[in-house]
Amino acid sequence: MPEPLLAYCGLSCAKCPAYVATQTDDQALRIKTAQEWSSEEFSVSPDDLVCDGCTTAAGKLWTWCTQCAVRVCASKRQVATCATCPDYGCETLESFFQMAGDEARRRLEALRLTA
Repeated sequence: MPEPLLAYCGLSCAKCPAYVATQTDDQALRIKTAQEWSSEEFSVSPDDLVCDGCTTAAGKLWTWCTQCAVRVCASKRQVATCATCPDYGCETLESFFQMAGDEARRRLEALRLTA
């Protein structure tokens, strides 16, 4: 059975601190996450960390998610996740996996096996 709250890319929204902080209205988690996600090149404010999951049609999205190439593509193609896309394994998704690691890839591969 697919994991609930799965992002298009295979990440688990339920494990994402931005999503959890939004759903639980946890300001301390927003502050902690903003500090962890910020760098010299990329500043994150606790107020930026609002998210109802990237597959939401009318909910709140964290700024990064609004610009995510995987999310933009999957949303346009109207797929539940990238696992169901006919172009699965595309350059956009592979670039994401390079950054995000193997956990998302494993989830999507598991979904492809059950499809």
